[in-house]
Amino acid sequence: MKPIFFIFIFLLASTTLPLEAQNLETGRVEIIRQFNARLADAGRLSLNPQLPPLDTTKKNMNYSVVNRPLNVLYPAPKISPKTLRNEPQEPVYPGFIKVAAGLPKAILFEGGYHGKGGDNMDFGVDFRHLSMNNSKSTENQQFADNDLGLNATIHTDQGFSLASKVQYSHDILHYYGYNTLGEESEKTYSFASEDVKQRFSQLSGQVKIYSNQRTKGDIDYQASVNYYNLQDLYAARENGLVLNIHAAKWFSDLHPLSLGIRADLSTLRDTAKQRLNVVTANPAYTFHSDRFRLKAGLNFVASGASVSIYPNLEASANIVQNFITAFATVEGDAQKNTFQSLSTVNPFLARFPELRNSTYYHIFGGVKGEYRGVQYRAQIGYKDVENLALFLTNSDTIPRLDVLYDSASIVTFTAELKTRFDGLELGGRFSQHVYSMHSQEKPWHLPSLTLQASAAYTGLIENLTLKSELFVQNGVPVRGLDGQAKNLNALLDLSFSGKYQLSENISAFAQVNNVLNNRWQRWQYYPTYGLNVLAGLQARF
Repeated sequence: MKPIFFIFIFLLASTTLPLEAQNLETGRVEIIRQFNARLADAGRLSLNPQLPPLDTTKKNMNYSVVNRPLNVLYPAPKISPKTLRNEPQEPVYPGFIKVAAGLPKAILFEGGYHGKGGDNMDFGVDFRHLSMNNSKSTENQQFADNDLGLNATIHTDQGFSLASKVQYSHDILHYYGYNTLGEESEKTYSFASEDVKQRFSQLSGQVKIYSNQRTKGDIDYQASVNYYNLQDLYAARENGLVLNIHAAKWFSDLHPLSLGIRADLSTLRDTAKQRLNVVTANPAYTFHSDRFRLKAGLNFVASGASVSIYPNLEASANIVQNFITAFATVEGDAQKNTFQSLSTVNPFLARFPELRNSTYYHIFGGVKGEYRGVQYRAQIGYKDVENLALFLTNSDTIPRLDVLYDSASIVTFTAELKTRFDGLELGGRFSQHVYSMHSQEKPWHLPSLTLQASAAYTGLIENLTLKSELFVQNGVPVRGLDGQAKNLNALLDLSFSGKYQLSENISAFAQVNNVLNNRWQRWQYYPTYGLNVLAGLQARF
């Protein structure tokens, strides 16, 4: 088959070629070049687009909305109480007993119990004995303080409560200042204990009624009667009676309109009779807001035969929330210098002290607040006082201090700091008084500079609390044996204490006071105790 196919192709080709040659002109055909097809360059069209002009015409559109409220009933939301983790609460112990002993010959016995007698009654009892005897180093330097107190409160369903308390104190001390006087005068003095002994016995009581809830007229009230009887070893006897009434009408639960009336009456009997009476009435109105507080009132004071009116103004403003609060106060009042108040400040009083009422006008202001856990307060004040009580040592062989009075102007600077972090608690207070006396050369026996600092730490060992305290005070001005003014030695008292919880109910404690053995004289010729130690146990139940 293949030969036949090739023969057929050959015959077909031979027949076609002569037919094409018949249509061509005879001659020579010259091929100049081969055909090369190319596209011409495309023309570029240039366009310059432009934005249409802005439409600046104003068009006011009026819409008419038909108010068609829809009454849609929503189901009441279900609020589920938030679940709080049960934190363990510190147990409450109504009673405690503390027993300790130390050097020099120190004994402490203290306790108390506060409980409930049913749902509407609270009661309590407290007692304390503290004594110390340093006679081996300083003859007759010894004291003993004894206190006993009972109290009870009944809460009624009629909106008031009735409270009462009775206290008795029996304090013994000795006039041991003759030892230091002998050293300064290069003489030797010695006395039996009974010859330099002093005793203060006081029985006091109070009955008080007060509202335990707001009345229908939004009125709070309270009234109390206080009485005391004080006697010393030298037949001095003072009786005091204080009547106090206070009521406040509240507006919008924030702004009280108050009135207080107080009658303070006392009589001292020794070789003569001395009466001191002060009656005051102080109406005031206080306005509270979120950022400031204002109080405006008056204080009517009847002291002896004179009647005075003093302003009673207070203002505070929260300048920066919880950081800076500014405050200012203007006030005036009368302060009684009774045998009770003077002997509490200075137990080495001379017999038959003169008693007077002090009157004062006081203005002060400052700032307070908190920053990063540090609480602070700083203030400056001015106080004008009539009959400021001063003390000067008499010239007896057994030195005691007489009371004298003078007018004075006092400028005071005070600063306080307090903070707590990581189990460490720090605190400090500084005050500086600048006295301008009217007649006296110096503010006898009144300190000018006081510094207190404390630190407590609870993270060193479990159940252990450590504490340290520092007291600094300038030497008070006194008259020397030559009659010239001088300053006594300054106070520099550093103390340490610790408490360790042995079990849930029993703890051990120790105190080391006046580590630097500073023999400071708060009262001339009466140095304080030097280094002293107290350690013991405390049980709570």
